[in-house]
Parts: sequence; C-alpha cells; structure tokens
Amino acid sequence: MKKNNSLVIMAGGASSRMKKTVDSIELSKSTKEVAKKAHKSLIPLGTSGKPLLHYLLQNAKGAAYTKVYLITALENQDFKDFLSANTYEGLSVYFAIQHIPEGREKPLGTADAILQAMEQFPELQQSQFTLCNGDNLYSEKALSLLREERTTPNAVMSYSRSGFQFDDEKISKFAAMKLDSEGFLTDIIEKPSPSEIDTYRDASGELRLSMNTFSFEGSFIYPFLKACPMNPARGEKELPQAVLNMIAKHPKSMIGIPISEHLPDLTAAQDIQNFEEF
Repeated sequence: MKKNNSLVIMAGGASSRMKKTVDSIELSKSTKEVAKKAHKSLIPLGTSGKPLLHYLLQNAKGAAYTKVYLITALENQDFKDFLSANTYEGLSVYFAIQHIPEGREKPLGTADAILQAMEQFPELQQSQFTLCNGDNLYSEKALSLLREERTTPNAVMSYSRSGFQFDDEKISKFAAMKLDSEGFLTDIIEKPSPSEIDTYRDASGELRLSMNTFSFEGSFIYPFLKACPMNPARGEKELPQAVLNMIAKHPKSMIGIPISEHLPDLTAAQDIQNFEEF
C-alpha cells in the first residue's frame, strides 16, 4: 500500500446556510458578495483577506502532503481562479467533480462525492488517503497524525468535545462516536438528539466527535462507498453510513486518533467573524 501523501477535500457543498445568513451580520460589501455566490472556503477572512482554503492548503503542505484532490461541483471556476492566483509549492492540486444524477437538483451526498473522486482518480483506490471537509480549518497536527504509519487500515480523528469552543447547540450538529476500550470505532451517529448524546460519552465522560477527518485505505473503503444505501430521510448517500457498514463487516478496521483542540469552521455567516485574527 502506497504511503499516505494525498489529501481529499470535500468542497462541493451548496453553502446554503451561509448564503441565507450572510445579510444578518456586519461584513464588507465585497465579502458579502463573495459569500453569496462562491463556496464558503473561498470567502475572504480577517485582515489578510485570505480564504479558509488558503490556510487549509498551507497546513496540508506543512503536514507533508504532496497531492490534493478538491471535490467540487461542476461549476468550479472560482476554485480554478483562486489556484491560478496562488501557488503552493510542493502541492499538486487536482479537481474531482461530483456530478448530479439526472432528475436530481442536489448532489447525492458525501459517500457519493468520495466514490466519484476515487473513480475519476483510480490511484485513490490503491493507496491510503486523508479525507476532510472544505469548510473546517484542520490543523497541521491533525493532518500529520493521519499520515503516521499504523497497523489498522483506516483511522478517524477523535475530537474531544472539551477541546472545542462551540456551544452545545452547535455541538449537536456534529457526529458523535463510540470507541471501544482499545480505541477502535464501534459506532457513529450524525446529529444526535439530546437524549442520545449522553450515551456516546466514554468512560471518562468525554464526548468524542467526528469532524469528517479520516484516513482510508482506498481498496478497503471503496466497496462500501459503492454499496452505500440512500438515507431515507435526507435522500443522500452519507459517508458515516458507509463507515458503519465497513466496521460492521470488518470490526477493528478503523482506529480513533484522539485529539483535543479547537477546530475553526465556516457553517453560517456568523462564523466569518471568528476569523478576525487571520
């Protein structure tokens, strides 16, 4: 299996919550215009005016990745313009397109996005790669930990709730995980209800959260992405379900890597103001 030098970034979301809330906060006219039309990872932040994608690529470079695969929608000229104007020496950036099936208005979900990327770039089916969201600023440390050699084929960053600076309402929008006594993933649930969330605390009382930061062995996860069922409520093929199906068939195939640090993100327009120091 090839060494993990590849980072796959999911940057194809509709950013609908961001677009709906952008008029509710004080921002410059130019920033609002970008926030309304471009992906949120391209919104100018803080005094530097650099977008989140810039900092994420910098951290990827610092963590010694050499290849980045950006999963975007077909309409991705803004990403191409950004990369034409900014150079990240040592990083080769490729575009994977998540095509929308005929008869649908929205993409088919995160599992489908990764599947399409792996089919457009078959080398991902035969190597290890790291996966992350395009609207979270993962640290160089977190990205580096997912590149370290391990005996388990797959890994997930296990974020401690106590390390986050988010309120409980925002925490409830994340995915909670259960790990066994050896640290292997046994369960994951998207957006747990208040009655469910306490059942996901570990023996120390810590809540472990998944922020879609995984390291996969391509040949291991691929069949589960391909066979991922549609979520009946949301009408999408979701990555957590593919992971659950994988660990059900192959227990102890995904290890949790514990980390306790804040993870800046861009979900709604209010989050832009949290990047003032950049």
